[in-house]
Amino acid sequence: MQDLQQLPAEILLGIVNEKLRLHCPDKQALLYDLDLSPQLLEQKLHQFGYEYDMVSNQYRKVRDV
Repeated sequence: MQDLQQLPAEILLGIVNEKLRLHCPDKQALLYDLDLSPQLLEQKLHQFGYEYDMVSNQYRKVRDV
């Protein structure tokens, strides 16, 4: 995912949550599978109010931006 910075947050969120739901048992597996930097992913989604929820294994909206 070289163009991570170019993707809108909603598209990135959809891709990431689908991977988590169907293929990756946790965030570490997702980062490995997509070859992503954890800082880059967290920064991109956090700026739009999304954070990883370990219980549901998804990124969820935690605040309005």
